[in-house]
Amino acid sequence: MAAQLPSSFSERMMDMLGTDYNQFADSYKETPYGGVRVNTLKISVESLKALSTLGLEPIPWCPTGFYTENGARPGKHPHYHAGLYYIQEPSAMAPVELLNIEPGDRVLDLCAAPGGKSTQISAKLLGEGLLVSNDLHPERTKALAKNLELYGVRNGIVLNESPDHIAAAFPLFFDKILIDAPCSGEGMFRKDEDMVKQWDSGTPAKYASMQRDILRSAATALAPGGTLVYSTCTFATEENEEIIAEFISEHPQFSVVAVGGTGSFAPGFGELSGTARLWPHKVKGEGHFMAVLQHGGTKRSMEERDHLEVKLNESARARTTTPKSAAHVKSSNKSEGRRGKEGKPSHKPTGGADRGRQVSGDEQALTAYGNFVRDQLGWEPQGYPVLFGDHLYISPLPKERLNGLKTIRPGWYVGQIRNGRFIPGHPMATALHPEESCRSVSLSSTNHEAISYLKGETLSISQERLSIRIGSAQKGYVLVCIDGYSAGWGKWQDGILKNEYPAGWRWM
Repeated sequence: MAAQLPSSFSERMMDMLGTDYNQFADSYKETPYGGVRVNTLKISVESLKALSTLGLEPIPWCPTGFYTENGARPGKHPHYHAGLYYIQEPSAMAPVELLNIEPGDRVLDLCAAPGGKSTQISAKLLGEGLLVSNDLHPERTKALAKNLELYGVRNGIVLNESPDHIAAAFPLFFDKILIDAPCSGEGMFRKDEDMVKQWDSGTPAKYASMQRDILRSAATALAPGGTLVYSTCTFATEENEEIIAEFISEHPQFSVVAVGGTGSFAPGFGELSGTARLWPHKVKGEGHFMAVLQHGGTKRSMEERDHLEVKLNESARARTTTPKSAAHVKSSNKSEGRRGKEGKPSHKPTGGADRGRQVSGDEQALTAYGNFVRDQLGWEPQGYPVLFGDHLYISPLPKERLNGLKTIRPGWYVGQIRNGRFIPGHPMATALHPEESCRSVSLSSTNHEAISYLKGETLSISQERLSIRIGSAQKGYVLVCIDGYSAGWGKWQDGILKNEYPAGWRWM
């Protein structure tokens, strides 16, 4: 690396590493490693390996992660725009693997932007359960929401809240919590020279205070018997082992679960040797610290959990608090770009209204959505329909559960009601599989068509190339796929595919 390591940092690392220091310092002369993680919500590891030309080498601590060759540009391939993989620093893939997520879990990613770990969590949930992804910084939640949309997440909620507010709204609620804590970033010095420039000897102490507060809030939100993973990308013990030791002393119901694994993980220091470190001179990746914390309480059965959820939902409905926000993150898609006024959420099933009575705006909107679902999908997505203005989401939670919270995305954004018609949103398309749409077409990544589509161009597509479910009309919305994996919408008529790919997402 070109930037000089701060002298006080180097002196501390010498004391920490002893005879290993020279090898550690030499690692900063190496080029940082790049990686991608397969999005198994859309494609299997085996299928991507067969399809990709990236020259993938397995990352030992993540079964869906792969190193990419030096000079590879995975972001400049149609497969990236189809959400088949996430570009991620290899060490950053480790914390989620330690959470042991199972389908159906309720998971909180407390410091989630830009969304790499949230997309990794979502793939493990397999569309079941719930993911709440939060970030304290409003601007960063835009990238977080977009990445969850690109990777086809249907059961996710995006918040822009303080951890203590989330804990107050969801006490003893989550089965798994990830805290990829804000930190001094020492482990990223090789990868990001700006981190070196921003660091001084007081930086670790500044972040340690913030980390304590985040951990305390997470302890309130974790259900009995749940698992919490705390991680940083720094070397400072005051942000790592010391933080965990202090937390355990304050919360005796928690214990450290020793991290085993692939042999890549080095033990933490002192009495917390059960925690784990990734050192840049020992693995092909940047510096990371991880601790797995287990709540010692008795884990609730699914029946007990569901019964408690019914009571919480009833309590939420009884409150009259108006939501702080129902912010629809502005998108460059013309059909999604306007922020609607907040409206009362509707949880009624879609379908027509009774004759002879006045039909509300919400009912009209849900009827339009129901007509689209019948004609375009042939099946109905599960969840709570939530309307904000003219924007419709399918949420994994009743809207009342989000009252008082700054909500960026209350669920899967499916589209907008315009002039009594339902206009499907881009995130609806990216989360679908070809067989879930009555009409679809697949473009090849090896010729100009896929890139032309991603650039927003109109395409000539013969009727013979369309995959049309029996009984469905030829004309209408078409799920456009790349090599068989969904990328967006088009509208087909008489051999012409009108492009519906959002302007802000296009290939540049």
